[in-house]
Amino acid sequence: MEFSGQTAVVTGGASGICRMVVFRLARAGADVVIGDVDQPGSAAVVAEARAEGLSVEAVALDLTSGASIEAFGVAVRDRKPPVRVLVNGAGWDSVVPFRDTTPDFRERVMAINLTGPMHLTQALLPVLTATPHGRIVNIASDAGRVGSSGETVYSAAKGGLIAFTKSLAREVARFETSVNCVCPGPIDTPLFRRQPEAFRAKIIASVPQRRAGKPEEIAEMVWFFARPQSTYITGQAISVNGGLTMVG
Repeated sequence: MEFSGQTAVVTGGASGICRMVVFRLARAGADVVIGDVDQPGSAAVVAEARAEGLSVEAVALDLTSGASIEAFGVAVRDRKPPVRVLVNGAGWDSVVPFRDTTPDFRERVMAINLTGPMHLTQALLPVLTATPHGRIVNIASDAGRVGSSGETVYSAAKGGLIAFTKSLAREVARFETSVNCVCPGPIDTPLFRRQPEAFRAKIIASVPQRRAGKPEEIAEMVWFFARPQSTYITGQAISVNGGLTMVG
């Protein structure tokens, strides 16, 4: 199995897209560690995975807390098998016109979608670059590529994550560590379902395929970037969006 003997860390793995990422990597042989603030959700995923005979465990992680990120890093850095894949997948947003946002809201969006993943990546980078073929996969959003009305702060955070991906890819290329970014369009997740119905309908109507994507469709692209065979691909941001945007 292609990820046998490797640990994969997946943030946000308690639900949505990254729940599917957890199962995709575990079924390919990885020992998966979920990092999520939703501990009951994480426990449910672990139980389901173990019932299937997969190696999955959970460690509490709050990306808005530097202390939590540091503790998580300590918990996974010295694992056996070693960490070879990091998926920064946790995300959060609420549709709010920018003029109505508060400082607390802006800080939370930036922490979960940008500064938290940066902090965690730095904490795990020594392990990921210790041997060839370390893989970092960041899950951003098409909002970070083209903008999204009502999601200005989120778009800024995800745009920053894309830029972080490209710059870090240049820095760690000499270690044969790759850094790539998946940019989902509208995906049928609990977060998407919590958005106003009119907002969801408008977005889906603008997708050429006339549907929201499935979490497993994003998980497949994450798996592709995480594979050892993707050695010569780094610094890329790929949209998975049913044709909603076609960015060159």
